[in-house]
Amino acid sequence: MRAGRMGAMQLKRVGPLSLARLAAGLYGAIGLFAGAIFAVAALVGTTIGRTAGEMSPILGLFFGVGAIVFLPLIYGVLGAFMALVVAGLYNLLAGWLGGVELTLE
Repeated sequence: MRAGRMGAMQLKRVGPLSLARLAAGLYGAIGLFAGAIFAVAALVGTTIGRTAGEMSPILGLFFGVGAIVFLPLIYGVLGAFMALVVAGLYNLLAGWLGGVELTLE
Protein backbone atom coordinates (compact mmCIF):
# COMPACT_ATOMS: atom_id res chain seq x y z
CA MET A 1 0.00 0.00 0.00
CA ARG A 2 1.29 3.45 -0.88
CA ALA A 3 0.99 6.25 1.62
CA GLY A 4 1.30 9.13 -0.88
CA ARG A 5 -2.27 10.36 -0.58
CA MET A 6 -5.06 9.54 1.79
CA GLY A 7 -7.00 6.57 0.42
CA ALA A 8 -4.74 6.00 -2.63
CA MET A 9 -3.61 2.41 -3.05
CA GLN A 10 -1.85 0.56 -5.82
CA LEU A 11 -3.04 -2.71 -7.34
CA LYS A 12 0.21 -4.69 -7.60
CA ARG A 13 -1.07 -8.13 -8.58
CA VAL A 14 -4.17 -9.80 -9.98
CA GLY A 15 -4.98 -13.41 -9.08
CA PRO A 16 -5.05 -15.12 -12.52
CA LEU A 17 -7.33 -17.99 -11.51
CA SER A 18 -9.82 -15.79 -9.68
CA LEU A 19 -9.97 -13.43 -12.67
CA ALA A 20 -10.35 -16.41 -15.04
CA ARG A 21 -13.20 -17.81 -12.93
CA LEU A 22 -15.01 -14.48 -12.97
CA ALA A 23 -14.42 -14.01 -16.70
CA ALA A 24 -15.73 -17.52 -17.42
CA GLY A 25 -18.98 -16.68 -15.66
CA LEU A 26 -19.32 -13.27 -17.30
CA TYR A 27 -18.49 -14.48 -20.79
CA GLY A 28 -20.65 -17.57 -20.31
CA ALA A 29 -23.60 -15.29 -19.54
CA ILE A 30 -22.81 -13.20 -22.63
CA GLY A 31 -22.63 -16.43 -24.65
CA LEU A 32 -26.03 -17.50 -23.33
CA PHE A 33 -27.50 -14.18 -24.41
CA ALA A 34 -25.84 -14.41 -27.83
CA GLY A 35 -26.95 -18.04 -28.14
CA ALA A 36 -30.55 -17.07 -27.42
CA ILE A 37 -30.44 -14.41 -30.13
CA PHE A 38 -28.87 -16.90 -32.55
CA ALA A 39 -31.50 -19.52 -31.66
CA VAL A 40 -34.34 -17.08 -32.36
CA ALA A 41 -32.70 -16.11 -35.67
CA ALA A 42 -32.37 -19.81 -36.57
CA LEU A 43 -36.03 -20.37 -35.69
CA VAL A 44 -37.14 -17.44 -37.84
CA GLY A 45 -34.88 -18.55 -40.69
CA THR A 46 -36.20 -22.10 -40.48
CA THR A 47 -39.78 -20.88 -40.50
CA ILE A 48 -39.14 -18.72 -43.56
CA GLY A 49 -37.20 -21.52 -45.27
CA ARG A 50 -39.94 -24.05 -44.53
CA THR A 51 -42.56 -21.75 -45.98
CA ALA A 52 -40.50 -21.50 -49.16
CA GLY A 53 -39.96 -25.28 -49.09
CA GLU A 54 -36.19 -24.95 -49.02
CA MET A 55 -35.05 -25.89 -45.53
CA SER A 56 -35.45 -28.81 -43.18
CA PRO A 57 -36.76 -27.94 -39.69
CA ILE A 58 -34.13 -30.28 -38.22
CA LEU A 59 -31.38 -27.96 -39.43
CA GLY A 60 -32.94 -24.97 -37.63
CA LEU A 61 -33.38 -27.04 -34.47
CA PHE A 62 -29.74 -28.15 -34.67
CA PHE A 63 -28.46 -24.58 -34.97
CA GLY A 64 -30.88 -23.20 -32.37
CA VAL A 65 -30.13 -25.77 -29.67
CA GLY A 66 -26.46 -25.79 -30.64
CA ALA A 67 -26.29 -22.04 -30.11
CA ILE A 68 -27.87 -22.25 -26.65
CA VAL A 69 -25.52 -25.07 -25.59
CA PHE A 70 -22.24 -24.35 -27.34
CA LEU A 71 -21.96 -20.56 -27.44
CA PRO A 72 -21.94 -20.17 -23.63
CA LEU A 73 -19.33 -22.93 -23.37
CA ILE A 74 -17.14 -21.46 -26.10
CA TYR A 75 -17.47 -17.89 -24.78
CA GLY A 76 -16.80 -19.05 -21.21
CA VAL A 77 -13.69 -21.07 -22.08
CA LEU A 78 -12.24 -18.39 -24.34
CA GLY A 79 -13.05 -15.66 -21.80
CA ALA A 80 -11.32 -17.61 -19.02
CA PHE A 81 -8.28 -18.25 -21.21
CA MET A 82 -7.98 -14.60 -22.21
CA ALA A 83 -8.38 -13.50 -18.57
CA LEU A 84 -5.49 -15.79 -17.61
CA VAL A 85 -3.34 -14.20 -20.32
CA VAL A 86 -4.36 -10.65 -19.35
CA ALA A 87 -3.76 -11.29 -15.62
CA GLY A 88 -0.32 -12.73 -16.37
CA LEU A 89 0.58 -9.77 -18.56
CA TYR A 90 -0.75 -7.32 -15.98
CA ASN A 91 1.29 -8.94 -13.21
CA LEU A 92 4.42 -8.87 -15.38
CA LEU A 93 3.99 -5.25 -16.45
CA ALA A 94 2.88 -4.05 -13.00
CA GLY A 95 6.15 -5.41 -11.64
CA TRP A 96 8.11 -3.33 -14.13
CA LEU A 97 5.98 -0.22 -14.47
CA GLY A 98 3.99 -0.12 -11.24
CA GLY A 99 0.40 -1.07 -10.63
CA VAL A 100 -2.84 0.76 -11.25
CA GLU A 101 -3.51 3.48 -8.70
CA LEU A 102 -6.87 3.15 -6.97
CA THR A 103 -8.53 5.73 -4.77
CA LEU A 104 -10.90 4.09 -2.29
CA GLU A 105 -13.20 5.71 0.22
